[in-house]
Amino acid sequence: MARSVVTSTAVVLAAGLLWLGLGPLGIRPAVLLPVTGLAAALCALWFQPRFLLRIVLWLGTHSIYRLRILGAANLPRQGGALLVCNHVSYADGVLLQACTPRLIRQIIERSWYENRFLKPFFRLVGTIPVPTDEGPKAILRALRQASEALRRGELVCLFAEGSITRTGNLLPFTRGLELIMDGVDVPIIPLYLDRVWGSVFSFEGGRVLRKLPARSPYPVTLVVGAPLPARSSGFDVRAAVAELGVAAFQHRGNDQDLLSTRFFWQARRVPFRFCMADSGGRTLRYGQACIGAMALSRALRRVCPGEERVGILLPTSVPAALVNIALTMLGKCPVNLNFTASREAQERAVQKCGIRHVITSRLFLEKLGMEPPLGAIMLEDLAPAVTRRDRLAALLGFGLLPHRLLRWLVREDRRRTVWSTATVIFSSGSTGDPKGVMLSHANIHANIEGLFQTLDLRADDSVLGVLPFFHSFGLTATLWLPLTSGLGAVYHPNPLDFKAVGDLAARYRPTVFTATPTFLLGYLRKCEREQFASFRYVVVAAEKLRERLATAFREKFGIEPLEGYGCTELSPTVAINRPDVVSPKLRQTGLKPGTIGHPLPGVAVRIVDPDSGEPLPPGRDGLLLVKGANVMQGYIGDEARTREVMRDGWYVTGDLASVDNDGFITIRDRLSRFSKIGGEMVPHVRIEEDIHTVLGVKGELVCVVTAVPDERKGEALAVLFKGDLDVASVRAGLAQSGLPNLWIPKPDYFFGISDIPVLGTGKLDLRRIKDLARERAAALPRTANVNDSGATP
Repeated sequence: MARSVVTSTAVVLAAGLLWLGLGPLGIRPAVLLPVTGLAAALCALWFQPRFLLRIVLWLGTHSIYRLRILGAANLPRQGGALLVCNHVSYADGVLLQACTPRLIRQIIERSWYENRFLKPFFRLVGTIPVPTDEGPKAILRALRQASEALRRGELVCLFAEGSITRTGNLLPFTRGLELIMDGVDVPIIPLYLDRVWGSVFSFEGGRVLRKLPARSPYPVTLVVGAPLPARSSGFDVRAAVAELGVAAFQHRGNDQDLLSTRFFWQARRVPFRFCMADSGGRTLRYGQACIGAMALSRALRRVCPGEERVGILLPTSVPAALVNIALTMLGKCPVNLNFTASREAQERAVQKCGIRHVITSRLFLEKLGMEPPLGAIMLEDLAPAVTRRDRLAALLGFGLLPHRLLRWLVREDRRRTVWSTATVIFSSGSTGDPKGVMLSHANIHANIEGLFQTLDLRADDSVLGVLPFFHSFGLTATLWLPLTSGLGAVYHPNPLDFKAVGDLAARYRPTVFTATPTFLLGYLRKCEREQFASFRYVVVAAEKLRERLATAFREKFGIEPLEGYGCTELSPTVAINRPDVVSPKLRQTGLKPGTIGHPLPGVAVRIVDPDSGEPLPPGRDGLLLVKGANVMQGYIGDEARTREVMRDGWYVTGDLASVDNDGFITIRDRLSRFSKIGGEMVPHVRIEEDIHTVLGVKGELVCVVTAVPDERKGEALAVLFKGDLDVASVRAGLAQSGLPNLWIPKPDYFFGISDIPVLGTGKLDLRRIKDLARERAAALPRTANVNDSGATP
């Protein structure tokens, strides 16, 4: 600070003397001012070049970027500290330096340091080069320089991932962090740079310096975390950086708007681009879809005025998509009802949401054999209600009105913001009574932006949507993601109509497909390789992707299914695998079979002990907690249940999982899919997998394991299977595979059924499975009870 004051004083004095010396000579101010400025700059460069450089960096970055700093008070004003930041672009170091008046000594690879154009700059700011090509000893010597700088009270920045992310995700941290901090007692400051992905200097789209900025000035957020102890492990620091990403994504909400407004913007930007189609032959471009939704919204305003929530009971199709858009444009909250649920469950959902009208179709109800719900509005009657005046007003508004005025005029409720409820989705009810999950526009935006960044989607991508809109992944990934991103979408109402789905894929050539493992089995049997040849990504979620199924799908179609994971309460995606990024000089792993991948950007996870709630180290199984801008607002009309699943901003998933040192998450199963027998946690999925291995079944699900009450040990394992099964040989095979004796189901607890119960979302109906097993077990004669070894007592 003192040197900066001296330098500033010297610059002012030099400029003043020059002015006094030249002024009396009659030199005009037009010449005098530039000469004086140049002299002042040269003086500053001579006395304090670093001070001048920081001024130049600040001016440059604040001209190109719009920098926002959250938690700036955590940046130390004096003393040494190691700054640890995610690495998203080549501009990261410059952006960090522009955020603090103190000089930051950055650690970079020596090949960059030796660049003849950049080396003078790097030397001036005290950059520390690391010779990664000279072996461990040379690297250790360079890291010791960083340690010495910290001891001298300097700021040192480490991008602990080791390279710029090409996957869009936070990469594993190298050991360099712990080596630098060995024997150094200074704090570690976690940092998170947000929204830099997509900038000119990032690898978004696989291109760097070969794309135009999306906007100017480009928005960037830096989140500075609270200091961590010097002895923090790389795993703990990485977790802290990831958690800062949550704060960054929550801050994004200040710049977001309603989902329908984002769709408006895309439609005005690319009105002639393909928007949506379905198997019914309907095809719309963006301009047509937007005008159609605007006209429909005018009719809906007359039919259901002043209603906050409106029900939708329609199959996955273009009309269903337009109804969702139109209601959202009006500022209403569309609630897509589960048409595979019972009449009673549908009526409970309507009652919980206070719905007065449900938009449906006579033809659709006839196909399902359902009675019309109370307050039904038939599409067949609604279409004629859209008048010529509605269509003309929509056409003129879309073509002539300014974007911001248009979105304001269309909305019925103009008080709605991104924090307002966008939809209510009722959970699948696989383990109990369905709950109404309230998701805001900001929740869904956060999930869309995380998916878009991770999958690195392109303008020419399109989505094949077969999941229903009452399924959270169907609503987010196949409805609002393409609509708000300018992508296309192709819809089919029945995911079990495997041949029709294959024909639709062959016709429209979509590049992204979302399904469940249960549905994937049908496509494996009924579809041809050529039909799925256009797919870049096949994303599978809702239940565990078994290795045999993944292998069989890859062998037939030549594409690796990408397993993901989510919950309705999380909008819904938490984590997803993505293809590895491979180049001649590096490899970044995005896919690890058997895991659900890395958390999405803006999502943090934590593994805790189910009983104590204490965080667990990497590799240990525990209860999975999730935090992010995608976490729901709560359960509608059920604050008690909401409090049960929320812990200080963390959502309790109810799933057992582990996180490895590279940040990949492995889901063991739902806590409810474990049995505690003899004090030991017995996993149902592991037993199912071993049974399939013994049977030699490849890809197909022929059995499921659950638990039934047991008088002596609380619970006993039960197997429901379809088809014929030689129980004795299966049990012998399980014993030979090394499965513990306690984990082998009793011979009388193998029950044959006609088919494995599955929900309309593609998930196993665990509640029905448990009920069936209990019914069969209760019907067994009491003398048939056996001990754990399978021998009759």
